[in-house]
Amino acid sequence: MAKASPRKPRSRSGDGSGSVEISQARGWVTATIVRPSCNNRIDSRMGEQLKALCEFVEDDESVHAMAVTGSGAAFCEGFEADVDANLVESFAAVTKPTVAILNGDARDEGLELAMAADIRVAMRTARFALTQAGRGAMPRFGATQRLPRLVGIGHALRILLSGNEIDGAEALEIGLVTYLANNRRELARRTGEVAQSVLSRAPVAARLVQEAV
Repeated sequence: MAKASPRKPRSRSGDGSGSVEISQARGWVTATIVRPSCNNRIDSRMGEQLKALCEFVEDDESVHAMAVTGSGAAFCEGFEADVDANLVESFAAVTKPTVAILNGDARDEGLELAMAADIRVAMRTARFALTQAGRGAMPRFGATQRLPRLVGIGHALRILLSGNEIDGAEALEIGLVTYLANNRRELARRTGEVAQSVLSRAPVAARLVQEAV
């Protein structure tokens, strides 16, 4: 019996709680976080949509890469308290190249989501911060592990303990982001270049490289 093809999750808009818009072209799937009323904070339903999309990307052989971005002026400024604790790990577990397109600010869990991607393309004007410690909480979506691997222990402790935001230029300098863009047109162009480069690689080889690293 032939194996059924995985079904791509549908983009859904709800009762104002937010949605995840999904687009697909030439093996590249993009999830856009849409909740502009609160700077794209992810709620539980949006989290389930993203998790389902990660499963689809992982299982569908016609998909070779996945990107996550935000709508409007922000990427994502956190998660609601009821978001599944496995959301970021689901994104990190995708064995195909993943890209975070940081169209704007990424804070707290939003930054933790971005750090789970393989490549981060950011606006120079974007701001990044992890402020959980100031509220007496621990980052619970992988920041304490992924941030030191990206920027080193010294920078990671400074960012985690101070809660101070950093800008795009500093994020590039310390290795938190991979590419910078000066405006939205340049962001689109740079993202297109990344997509073209990723998709030009043999899919199996790309997955093996990602897993090895």
